[in-house]
Amino acid sequence: MSRLKYLGKRVLMMIPVVWLGASMTWFIIFMGPIDPASRLLSEGQTRNPAAYERAQEQLGLNQPPLQHYMDWMWNLVTFDLGQTWLLYQGSNVNALILDFLPRTLFLGFWSVLVAVLVGVPLGFYAGMRSNTVMDYVASMGGIVWRAMPNFWLAIMLLVVLQNSEAYFFGFNWQTFGVNLDALTGAPDMSRLTSVEGFLAATKKVLPAALVLGSASMGNEMRIGRTAVLEVKNQEYVDLARAKGVSDRAIVWKHIFRNALIPLVPVITSEAFLLIGGSVLVETVFGINGIGWLFYRAAIQGDLPLVGSLMYIFILMIVGVNLLQDVLYTFIDPRVGLEGN
Repeated sequence: MSRLKYLGKRVLMMIPVVWLGASMTWFIIFMGPIDPASRLLSEGQTRNPAAYERAQEQLGLNQPPLQHYMDWMWNLVTFDLGQTWLLYQGSNVNALILDFLPRTLFLGFWSVLVAVLVGVPLGFYAGMRSNTVMDYVASMGGIVWRAMPNFWLAIMLLVVLQNSEAYFFGFNWQTFGVNLDALTGAPDMSRLTSVEGFLAATKKVLPAALVLGSASMGNEMRIGRTAVLEVKNQEYVDLARAKGVSDRAIVWKHIFRNALIPLVPVITSEAFLLIGGSVLVETVFGINGIGWLFYRAAIQGDLPLVGSLMYIFILMIVGVNLLQDVLYTFIDPRVGLEGN
């Protein structure tokens, strides 16, 4: 099976996953124990039959369940997500997603990048120098860093950055490089096309990205160290060394490449957790992304908006899984061959 056929098969397998996830979302929200129509009404209006009927008509709940399900699914497929009912009342859901989602994706991108660029090299370094002082220091540092709760680390880092001149002998993080009006707040995504705007947005989310990537750094370091230890003791590594292959070639061609294979699902699975699980960190640093929007919609009881955002999260999950499959085909040539 060629690489394209393998990836095409994976794309086709995504369709029933998205359908099942969206169907379960519809059933829980519109057929579940919570009545969406009553959530749109104030306490006094819930006892007004006419107001309740109008709310049901607005949501389409006066239709037969099958008809409502078909209309709701078609709106998801065509990305006709309608308007919000309670949170940002009357706003277009598509516009809200386009406004909030890029902030979370930008934060998630830097969170994953920080975790990979720090955790993976440290894990490989510790694995190549196992049972040395540097191995113990790196392993202990990864465990301690991973054990710190995100919300606590976010608050502590914010305090340190706000008082950076006192802690770092006059170094001011806020004015370093690109001057920021405030340490917290949403990055200006409209200026990413310019160098200054990109640097300002990156500096804005970098502390939050460091906090979000902290747990992943420790996890990737630990798994990377274990993977290197397993690979470097394999017979084919000893055979390559006996044939006179240089140490550099053995490390880069055999050890590191094969050690990346178990790290791929770890990195890709944590990528979604970093993107979708950043509500607390977004709140501390004032980066109002899609996770914050989902939280606010759930608190306010805007169930139609919750359903639309759940659909976006489902698409993000299957997209990350597809990225994992693509990475596998490049790292491990055996993936996609006939019989696998």
